[in-house]
Formats: sequence, C-alpha cells, structure tokens
Amino acid sequence: MSLAALQQLSELPRPLYGQQGSLPNVPIGSWHQHPWTQFSYAADGVLEVDLKSCRFVAPPRRGIWIPAGTVHRVRCAPGTSIRSLYLAAATLPSTASHGRVVEVSPLLREMICHFSTLPMAYDENGADGRFAGVLLDQLALAPEVDFAIPWPRTPLLRRWCRMLQAHPERATSLGELAAEAGVSEKTLSRRFRQETGLSFRHWRQRVRLMAALPLLEAGDSVTEVALACGYESISAFIGAFRKQFGCTPGDYLADSPGVLAMRHGRP
Repeated sequence: MSLAALQQLSELPRPLYGQQGSLPNVPIGSWHQHPWTQFSYAADGVLEVDLKSCRFVAPPRRGIWIPAGTVHRVRCAPGTSIRSLYLAAATLPSTASHGRVVEVSPLLREMICHFSTLPMAYDENGADGRFAGVLLDQLALAPEVDFAIPWPRTPLLRRWCRMLQAHPERATSLGELAAEAGVSEKTLSRRFRQETGLSFRHWRQRVRLMAALPLLEAGDSVTEVALACGYESISAFIGAFRKQFGCTPGDYLADSPGVLAMRHGRP
C-alpha cells in the first residue's frame, strides 16, 4: 500500500499497522497530516521530520514519534530505508502523546522489520496479534533522546535559524544577528533561550552535529564533515560529537549500517 493510499483510509486495517516494505526512497517534502499516530524508523540512512515547531533527526538506531493530527513533512537522503508503524488511539502508549526521538534497541529494530512483513489483516487473536502486543510494549519502553532542533517563534529569529541550519559552516555570531535586529546581544540571547529552550551557542552546535550525520552516512571522512559543518578544529568536532551522540565520529562510521553496506559493495 502506498502512502497516498494509506491516507485515504477511513480507519486502519488493524489498530497497529505496519507498512509492507519501505517507503519510497525519496523525500516526502509536502506538509501533511493523518488521523493516526506514526512511528518511523530508518533501518539505514538518516530520517528527518519537520514540524512547525521543530525538526527531529533520527540516524540508524533511532525512531520518531509523530502524534495524530500533527502537520509534518519527511526528509531523507537517497537510499534511506524507512519502516513506519501507524497506531490507532486505542493502542497508543502514553509515551506517544508528543513528538520525540527515541532509541531503537536491536530487539526493537528486528521486531519493527518483522512486523512490516505481516499481512495487512493479520489475525489479532493469533500469534501475529500477540506479537503486535509485545511490539507495543517495546515501543512504550524506548527511552527518549534529545535529537530535536527547536525553532523560535519570532519570524526574524526563525528565518535566521533556517539559514544557519541550511548553512552550518557559516560562522555568523550572535552579535552580528543582534546588530541586524537592532537590539543588544544580551536581549537577543535572552529572547533566543526563551523561545527555543537553548542558548544560541548550544542550538548552533546541535544544528551542526545533526548536519554531520547524513554526511557521515554518505561516507564522507571525519575531516571533510567537520569542515563542512563549521568546525575549524577536528578535535573540537570529535569532542562535541561524542558528547551529543555517545561515540566518536569514527565509531559511528564503523557501526553505521549504511556505511558498512557501501564498504561491502551493497546498495
């Protein structure tokens, strides 16, 4: 079933529905919403989901909850393999009440992949139905990780942030932005924290590190990625990456399903 066909349904075939096969390996860039909660996981590649208030970024071993009725759009690099689950309200774990990124354990990953192969109308009272119940339990237990890029509410701040997200290599300072806005740096810093929950420095570092993930997945070297994301010091990039993701860029490259596939000549 295609995504367009799924959106035409008046109700899900089952309270927990796993799409058969992957979504098309192209960005689903149009804003849309659906009446069911969605859980999307990238088996390899980096998945990005835009909401009006923030952007969620999920490398492999991470998944994204998208609550029912939430306007969003999905972006991913070519070759990204996505598995999506759709949940009716009656089946939702309490943790699915807001958009967020969660860890996907090896067990949960294999369960998601297996569930996507089940028939559309699987037997809810049989083995497949019991499997769905265990999968819901595992989804509810998945711990949240802070892989969100919040957008400020003020249009001018949001425009700047979109520009910096699109060009993470730029060294634009908060002082330069304050001068353009005609306010003091202290005033702009306070406004930025109020609207995003992060300092400008922390926000931009997170944007740069999130921008590094698709480049690493594409096979770029650590040095190339550091420079492309605005880091003049490779050691500073490695230290910031470790703090955000719990591993070095080299470890990430060595453990990435997408990079491993490229090294072994698999598509």
